[in-house]
Amino acid sequence: MTEEEYVVFIQPYEDALKNIRVRVEVLNDDYRRKYQNYPIHHVQDRVKKKESIEQKLIRRGYESDVESARDCLTDISGIRVICYFVRDIYAVVSLLKKQTDIVVIKECDYISDPKPNGYRSYHIVFGVPVYHTDGMEYYPVEIQLRTMSMDLWASMEHRICYKGSQKLEEKAAQEFKEYAEYLKNMEEEMEAYL
Repeated sequence: MTEEEYVVFIQPYEDALKNIRVRVEVLNDDYRRKYQNYPIHHVQDRVKKKESIEQKLIRRGYESDVESARDCLTDISGIRVICYFVRDIYAVVSLLKKQTDIVVIKECDYISDPKPNGYRSYHIVFGVPVYHTDGMEYYPVEIQLRTMSMDLWASMEHRICYKGSQKLEEKAAQEFKEYAEYLKNMEEEMEAYL
């Protein structure tokens, strides 16, 4: 994929990302007005760089071109929504699913069913409408919803477990699984105060 192809290819993904980010922010603001509370601590977003797209396609055994990226990847644009508590995550997901002009493409609930390493998060890919001068197309945007403690755990686990030696990785992996359980228990205890 040339740099020029990437620039043209990525534009509607950036537009879809802006669209979903505004929706999330509007929901948070509306929630605050109605309930004098808000479920979202902060939001981060990103669009994959050209090199990252190409590397992921190659790892998965696809050609590293625009067509393969369009057909095989659903995480070219992504948003991470960091909530206070687990119930906030489910509330945001429920509110987003009620919006009739976006469609659910895929979802994985790693909160109710954590990964074996202890990873917890809620992933949902929405098809988001992007209007062009000659019509409309849906583009995927992956949303990862986590609590602050889930985000801390995931960030630290990625940094430590993927950068060290094999021996460090095995030791850290077991400890990080235990940390995930500690953080889950802490969250549940704190949420009981509400």
